[in-house]
Amino acid sequence: MISIRKIILSLVACILGVSVSFAQTGFTAPEKTVSWKSAIEKTGENTYEITFSGKIVDGWHTYGLEHEYSPTEISYEQPEGIQLEGEPYEKSSPSEYAGEKVFFGEIVFGQKITVTGGNAPLKGTISWRSCNDVSCASPEYWDFDIAIPEETAADTAAAGEINGVQNEDEGFNWALIIEAILWGFGMLLTPCVFPMVPMTVSFFLKSSSNPAEGRFKASMYGLFIVLLYTLPISVIVLATWLIGGSAVTADIFNWLATHWIPNILFFIIFMVFAASFFGAFEITMPSSLVNKSDKGADKKGLVGVFFMALTLVLVSFSCTGPIVSSVLIRSTQGEFWTPMVTMLAFSIAFALPFTILALFPSLMDKLPKSGGWLNSVKVVFGFIEVAFGFKFLSVADQTYHWGLLDREIYLAIWIVVFTLLGFYLIGKIRFANDEKIEHLSVTRLALAIAVFSFVVYMIPGMFGAPLKGLSGYLPPITTQDFVIGQYAVAQSAGPEPETKYEVSLPLGLNGYSTIEEGLAEARKQNKPVFVDITGHGCVNCREMESKVWSDPEVLQLLRDEFIIVALYTDDKLKLPEKDWVKAENGDYLKDLGRVNSYIARKRFNVSAQPAYALLSPNDELLVPVRGYNLDVKAFADFLRKGIENMK
Repeated sequence: MISIRKIILSLVACILGVSVSFAQTGFTAPEKTVSWKSAIEKTGENTYEITFSGKIVDGWHTYGLEHEYSPTEISYEQPEGIQLEGEPYEKSSPSEYAGEKVFFGEIVFGQKITVTGGNAPLKGTISWRSCNDVSCASPEYWDFDIAIPEETAADTAAAGEINGVQNEDEGFNWALIIEAILWGFGMLLTPCVFPMVPMTVSFFLKSSSNPAEGRFKASMYGLFIVLLYTLPISVIVLATWLIGGSAVTADIFNWLATHWIPNILFFIIFMVFAASFFGAFEITMPSSLVNKSDKGADKKGLVGVFFMALTLVLVSFSCTGPIVSSVLIRSTQGEFWTPMVTMLAFSIAFALPFTILALFPSLMDKLPKSGGWLNSVKVVFGFIEVAFGFKFLSVADQTYHWGLLDREIYLAIWIVVFTLLGFYLIGKIRFANDEKIEHLSVTRLALAIAVFSFVVYMIPGMFGAPLKGLSGYLPPITTQDFVIGQYAVAQSAGPEPETKYEVSLPLGLNGYSTIEEGLAEARKQNKPVFVDITGHGCVNCREMESKVWSDPEVLQLLRDEFIIVALYTDDKLKLPEKDWVKAENGDYLKDLGRVNSYIARKRFNVSAQPAYALLSPNDELLVPVRGYNLDVKAFADFLRKGIENMK
């Protein structure tokens, strides 16, 4: 769409042009020299022709698409579910006038498209300049918004997969949602949450005069817990979106997920909470705040139920705080609504056990009694927080290229942490608040076997094994100094190309750092361009590379059939002034990550990573942009479809 600034400048130019014309010729130009309309006609299965017809005011003429000085131009917004087939073309014939080809009376253009999914309209702008015998009008613009016939959604549903359309299911990061749900249920077993269970049940038994009232209050109790977790983040997300749109929200989340300040802060928080879980000290919310909430719970009606939920949230903070932070930060690497959905999943899982116990108090008898096992759970969470805390430090290390946490150092820390956890589970390590273990329970033995097996699984990674199951959490294998076997040499893609900025691709692949470099090389080799919209701290990007790119067929296609361009949206490299990019709001983007993020949003309508775009050497989108999906066959089909469309 045309920016407000551009419209204002165009109006000023138009006013000045008309004033000069009037002063010199004694007449004014019409308000619009060309009146446009559009039409859409189906030409085949999922294919359409768009026709733009312009009626030219008598006495004026305008120019075609190929005119040297004043061409008519048709520009499109990034179409969603629409593939442009070639460039726009002239459907009407020009006339010869004063040695030039011009159009009198009417001018008609055509554009062929293929609908690949959805019913999003085709939007864009036609810009032109008209002249008469004595002068020329200022440049004019017409914005179009063409609705696609509704039947195309059903026609293209079956074709969505092979064309690489990102189906709605792919928009959800189900792995993250499931992780949030599991953490929500797991929080019930922590020592700062589990003791709240009898207090909750007692509250509802005493405050309800009949079963129906008790069920209603228990349901509202669960709802209030969900709202207390979900509403604050939702308000923040929606406020930033309303103030500055999705671009501002994406920038804020990008800063939160990749900047060194929040990542180092969360690393420190995780280490402090871990020390607390090990028994070094106790972390609690301010007693005055908790006491006020607890007093509010004594009130009758829904007010008391709300304060009961607030008390639970505040008291459980020392256990849920770091977990909520971890899940929330990971979710900010997706679309702007992902944090809200993730927090909703966590809070529902967290609230559900309390709601069920409030509805059915008799289930209390089946729960285990509080005891030393609660402290053991707390210590186990402490070890897990140490391990996950280093992920935040790793993100800052990768985005700023500090070189502190190479892959083998990160793995060494995890191996030591989980080895110590295994020894703790079998009773070889004890902390201050632990009870002495006389006999090893079956549960502890099973957990110890799982932990030691995990340690054994990680050890080959010290020598370069890919460890696909952990690919999203580990630094890329390119940061590892000592790698043996096929992952060191067999995946080589030839000499490393010269590129503007440093590029680090997995599996021995080589590539470029800018789309312009990739297109230039693509024209030389007559190959399509594979644009990898990624991030140093992107968990899903590493998972795609490890589980999908590493497939022999996919890897062969990427290595031999494409020119690869990697756009890291979180890279903090400071750019020279000549490479700064000016955004629509007038701000200059001065680091590589912000420039790449801007390109991803404006050029590909993408604000989440990973995303993959296939371009022809002439910079045409070959297939719709594809997002996170671990279906190897579908990804290979996506690549082959791009090659086929280019040919």
